[in-house]
Formats: sequence, C-alpha cells, structure tokens
Amino acid sequence: MKTRLVPFVLLVALCLVSVAHAAPPHVGPRFLGPKPPEKVKRVVTLAPSLTETVLALGAGSTLVGVSRFDELKEVAGLPRVGGFIDPSVEAVVALKPDLLLVQPGPGNQRPVEKLAELGVPVLLLPLQTVADTLAALRAVGKALGREKEANALVQGIESTRTRVREAARTQKPRRVLFVYGFEPLVVAGPGSFADELLRDAGAVNVAADAGSAYPVYSLERALTARPDVVVDAADVDVGKDKLVRLPGLSQARWVEVPSMALLQPGPSLGRGLEELFSLLYPSMKPDAGTVR
Repeated sequence: MKTRLVPFVLLVALCLVSVAHAAPPHVGPRFLGPKPPEKVKRVVTLAPSLTETVLALGAGSTLVGVSRFDELKEVAGLPRVGGFIDPSVEAVVALKPDLLLVQPGPGNQRPVEKLAELGVPVLLLPLQTVADTLAALRAVGKALGREKEANALVQGIESTRTRVREAARTQKPRRVLFVYGFEPLVVAGPGSFADELLRDAGAVNVAADAGSAYPVYSLERALTARPDVVVDAADVDVGKDKLVRLPGLSQARWVEVPSMALLQPGPSLGRGLEELFSLLYPSMKPDAGTVR
C-alpha cells in the first residue's frame, strides 16, 4: 500500500531531527498565546494525527480547519490552512479558532508564534515518542472537555502494548529494517517512533546503531545487518527493486505497512502496533482486542 501521507510523516521526522542538537530540553504539551475558552467550539489542526485525535475524542463537530495533508473523509469538506512547515497565518486567523492544535517543529515555529501574538490560543503537542502521544491525547482531551474519552483511549493503547509485548515473548525476535525511503535509504533509527514500536513487538531494529532517529543509512550497513524482515513504509518504489536483489537483503521477507496507523503518532497507535506484530509474526496474532 502506497499512500500520499507518508511524505508528511517523513517531513516532520526530518525537520525535528535536523535541529535535535540545538533544540531546548524536551517539554510536554504547553499553551502559547491567550488561554482557550472553557468550552472550545472551533478547532484548527496542523497535523493529520491531531485531526484524528479530535475525531477519536468524539469532538469532530468542533473542527473548522485542517492541514493540506489531511485525507480522512470526515474532514474532506473543511478549509485547508497550509502544511506542517508552512501554515497560513491568514487562513488560520480567518477561521477564528478557539484553539489551534500544533505539532511543534523548527519549520512552523515562527508562523505559530505569530498566530499566538495575534490572539489565537495555541496548544503545542510534541509527538516524537509514544509517551508524547499519550500525553497529547490527555492534553487535547482536557482542552476539549473530553478527559474521560482521552483516558479511555490511553488505557486502550497501554492495554494493547502490554498484550503485544506478552505475545512477543513467545517468539524468536525478528531483525528488522524499517524503511521510509529507498533513494536515499532513509530508515527508522534509535529514538524514532517506529523504533519504540519495534521494541514493543519484540523485534531488533538493525539500524539501532545509527546516529539519529531518521538517518540516511548507508547501503553497506543495511547489507551487513542482514535483516529477517524489511518493512516498506516508503511512498514510492523508486530504488526498491535494486535493494531487493542485493545479497544481505534478498533473503529478507519484505512487507508493506497496511495503513497509516503505524506511521503517525495518534489514537490509532495501538492498532498500528497490532499491525506491526502481524507483519513480523504472520503465523501468530496477539489476543483479540482493539483500541478504536
């Protein structure tokens, strides 16, 4: 399955990693600008995972604008306010949101700060880790008066993680190369969202020796790693045929991600983990259960 949204996922990842050494100490969700009203009625989101969060909390009726990367049918008719690194200040202001939900990054810092200065309540929600994702669910739930729903989502995800970890203990760990792009070869390294989920699924990330979370990985290192499974999360297949035939990768089992659940940090995290487990261990599934 190839989906147009994968470039957004990789764009965000690369933007965050590009300034990792210069970034301030990691902080959780926080507000910029004025406080939102007690009852939020108009919400704009700048990332598909944040749109999905609002919908999963049962607050879809509050959405009045989304990013150009949003593809869910539930928001097909809503105005677009730009992208992750280039949100339109004018478009957001025109929608008069009570709350703007943002995944912060170096590319959107200036326009987001400008929006806060213009009186738009902003909730910054880091989404670099699983812990970030769960904190974001709770923060959005609190801001929208949906704390009960948020807690249920978090508990469902945690339950799924526990179940998958227990199932993984009965399996021989798979050595996995998780690929976002083939030319150049961009993979999930240590500290990436996928790296965390691979560990939950009892797998060994063969790119754990990389120097960053989303590195451009050398072909030589990929070949010598000799993965059991290569997870293809790339948007296009350019360069894939060459890699599939190379010694060290030709013997691996190549699989494609079945949905965006495994790629974007949001309320479908648990489903994405279940999908990953099924990709790695196709003959076994964790005990039945869903998070949505």
